[in-house]
Amino acid sequence: MSKSIFFTGQPVFSQLLALIDKVSIKTLATRSGHDRYYKYFDTYTHLVTMLYCIYNKCTSSREVITGMKACQHKLSHLGMIKAPGKSTLCDANMNRSHEVFQAIYEFLYGQHKQLLPDSRLKIRDKKLFIADASVISLFQDIVRSSTKDMINGRIKGGLKVHTLINASEDVAAQIKITDVTFNDMLFLQEINLEKGSTIVFDKGYVDYSQYERLGDEGVFFVTRLRKGASYEIVNTNEVSTKQQQCGVIEDKNIVLGTRTHAKKVRLDCRVITYYDTEKDRTFEFITNNFSLKAERIADIYRKRWQIELLFKRVKQNFPLKYFLGDNENAVKTQIWCAFIADLLLKIVQNTLKRKWAFANLSAMIRLHLMSYINLFNFLNNPDKLPRFRSPSPQLVMEGLKIDFRT
Repeated sequence: MSKSIFFTGQPVFSQLLALIDKVSIKTLATRSGHDRYYKYFDTYTHLVTMLYCIYNKCTSSREVITGMKACQHKLSHLGMIKAPGKSTLCDANMNRSHEVFQAIYEFLYGQHKQLLPDSRLKIRDKKLFIADASVISLFQDIVRSSTKDMINGRIKGGLKVHTLINASEDVAAQIKITDVTFNDMLFLQEINLEKGSTIVFDKGYVDYSQYERLGDEGVFFVTRLRKGASYEIVNTNEVSTKQQQCGVIEDKNIVLGTRTHAKKVRLDCRVITYYDTEKDRTFEFITNNFSLKAERIADIYRKRWQIELLFKRVKQNFPLKYFLGDNENAVKTQIWCAFIADLLLKIVQNTLKRKWAFANLSAMIRLHLMSYINLFNFLNNPDKLPRFRSPSPQLVMEGLKIDFRT
């Protein structure tokens, strides 16, 4: 019998955790006091437990604990002494601040940033950023909201995950978790980009003061013109026949104006009218970039759909429907850990020689999370299976010792 080339002395989960610097995580947690009063279940052990829950798609804390106890002999590979108790996990989700997991995500993103650009995306502009928000609905009214659900009159429970991504990386570069009623425009105020960058967002982010700030910082923006917006036409740019064939109808330079509480804002912008043949719709894009071609502006806004695919990927592959706790801190902790799990898998996906769909990769990790398989060798060449010599039927019968006596 030949030896398997995929065998390794570490479970698949342990190989994923190798991307996390355990010493740095413990140092980060100790400095901020998140491990105070915890003798065994420190921040790193808490993180490993939550990642086990997310990769296995567990829907309850009991599933997590029983699953880890079933593979108790393998937990030493994960840096754990034993599986935690159910009450220990629930108490930690409620009492340990979700901010430490936010810090862990930001640390891991900064540490592995050079491994994140995905060549398959074919993004020409490495400074293209996309901002949007996604709502995570909750069954209970865990987070108090001031708005009413117009269908049944009950208070709408949920959280909103505001996200900024670099289009070439396809992972969250900046995240803010808020109440579902939080205004999207306030998240725009917290975004600070390098000069020469371009940010894309939908028409829900209407804040002319922030548009002005972005322009003063040398940042370009591309969004859609809101219906009823007040502006003055300065001049109309010529649209070539080739541009018309691409869908460009009109290209105008305008002065966008409004009066805020503090001052009157007047911005020099472009409005590009574009017809989408696939959707049979006409769009008006607004930007402060006067050098790019009109069809290129439309193409940049089309890439905004990438962040919607990110939200879909996280929600489909990781459990963000059933939460381990019924309090705000537990829910936010699980959301942060889901994004950490997504980040780790994206790093693995981008470093593989063989191209894997994210859903297939996530399923493979779930099925073999605690198996002793060399993760990268298997994923790079899953068809190269070892050959086994089938034993003869006579040897099989001789090896069977069946006792029919009662």
